[in-house]
Amino acid sequence: MEWRIPGVAAARERLGSSLFERVAGPAGAANRSRIHGTPGPRWFAEDRPIRTVHGDASMFIGGLSALLLQSLHPLAMSAVAAHSGYKGDPWGRLQRTSTFLAMTTYGAADDAQRAVDHVRGVHQRVKGRTVAGAEYHAADPHLLAWVHVAEVDSFWRAHQRYGAKPLTPEEYDGYVADTARVGSALGVLDPPRDRRELAERIAAYRPELRATPEARDAARFLLLRPPLPRAARLPYAIIAANAIALLPPWAREPLGLPHLPLLEKTGVRWAGSGLTSTIRWAMSHRPPAAAPPAGMPDHGR
Repeated sequence: MEWRIPGVAAARERLGSSLFERVAGPAGAANRSRIHGTPGPRWFAEDRPIRTVHGDASMFIGGLSALLLQSLHPLAMSAVAAHSGYKGDPWGRLQRTSTFLAMTTYGAADDAQRAVDHVRGVHQRVKGRTVAGAEYHAADPHLLAWVHVAEVDSFWRAHQRYGAKPLTPEEYDGYVADTARVGSALGVLDPPRDRRELAERIAAYRPELRATPEARDAARFLLLRPPLPRAARLPYAIIAANAIALLPPWAREPLGLPHLPLLEKTGVRWAGSGLTSTIRWAMSHRPPAAAPPAGMPDHGR
């Protein structure tokens, strides 16, 4: 009905175009055409849960929450701080990562494999030492697995809470199994295939996790100082509050993030649901040319 009202239709188009350009970047239209227009088999059939989750506006919240969670691994955070350029080019980093997600989720199988091969080449070059002297290498399967499980856990939880239509428990297990296809291609050894395995893997990493000064600096940048125009600050603050609320308490405390259960279950979640509904409305007439924000490292840097 709103498309019959010129003012509403124009507002929807402006908002949808602005969001698409911010997430997909200057090559967004060309990437969308390639992702959805290239003939051939895909890694995932149209009815697979990964297509539902990655195409939903809840990814805006899940992606930011994943970044915060991933930062708690000192080796992952050192690699990002030293090599990703997330402060100097945060939007470019977002656009490359979102395009990688879209290509592997919706694109032709050959294009998906090429995207993975490119990222694996980037990971091979990302190596160094932390401030404490520990060696890191982005291609390390153990480090890749942490990035993978933190991302997948954040995405399915965000969709369950803010998605247009939450999936069944079996479908969320199917989502985890779908993501294992991409994780394996990137070099993750034996990625989890359901939510039970996912929770067990995250629990196994907890002794390694802590908030380094780099992690706390990244949290301040992501939550308090993102390079945004004034008009976008309130919507982003809503995304940030809900991304924090999605984190488990054990992940918030090291980063100095608040835990306000009553407020989070009422005002914060209400605002998050309203904002994701607005984003979904603005972008629902467009195919998911580039998935919303996702996690570390910089896919396709």
